[in-house]
Amino acid sequence: MDLKAFTWTRTPADYAIGDHMIQITTNPHTDLWQRTYYHFQNDNAPVFQMETDEKYFSFIVKTDFNESHHRFDQCGIVMYLDGENWLKASVEYENEDYQHLGSVATNHGYSDWATTAIDASVKSMWYRFSRREDDYCIECSYDGEHFSQMRICHMFKGDGKIRFGIYACSPEDSSFTAYFSHMQLTQCQWKAHDGQQPDEI
Repeated sequence: MDLKAFTWTRTPADYAIGDHMIQITTNPHTDLWQRTYYHFQNDNAPVFQMETDEKYFSFIVKTDFNESHHRFDQCGIVMYLDGENWLKASVEYENEDYQHLGSVATNHGYSDWATTAIDASVKSMWYRFSRREDDYCIECSYDGEHFSQMRICHMFKGDGKIRFGIYACSPEDSSFTAYFSHMQLTQCQWKAHDGQQPDEI
C-alpha cells in the first residue's frame, strides 16, 4: 500500500513509519467512545487513515501488541468519519488472564461494544475490513489466512467518501507500542449475499 496516501487525525507523540511496518506509541488517557452506558465522550485517539470513494473493497492488516499491559490498552483497525460516526475493531488488554476481542460501531454519537474473551497470551491479530456501499464487515484471524466474522453493520454516514486505517490508544494511565504490518488493499472479499432475496417495496 502507498502509505503516502495516509494522513493523521491527531498525530501521536511517538511513531515510526517504515516500508513494511508502522509503529505507534500510545499516549495515556487516549480513547474513542461516545456516551452509551458510561455517559462520557472520549475522542482523542490518534488514527492513521487513507481516503476513498470506492464502494467495494477490503483492507487487511496485522496488529502486534506484545507490549500491551494495562487495562484497555488497544490497537486495531478504524473507519473514523468524525467524532460521532466511526467504526473500530481491536484487542483490549484486561488482565493477565484474558483480553477483549471486539468491535465498536458509533452512529450519530452513540457507541456499542460487541466482545468475546480471548486468552491473554494472544499478542497478535489480523483484521479484514470490507465495504459494500454503506454496509461494512469486520473479520479477524489468528494466522492471516482463515478469517472469522466479528460484525456486520450499517454506517449512516458511510455511504460516500470515507477514511479508514489503523489506530492505537491507552484509555487509562498507560502507554505501549503497537505494530502494524502486512497492510493490503484488495477487491472486496465480503461476497454479495446469495440467500434470501430483499423484500419488495
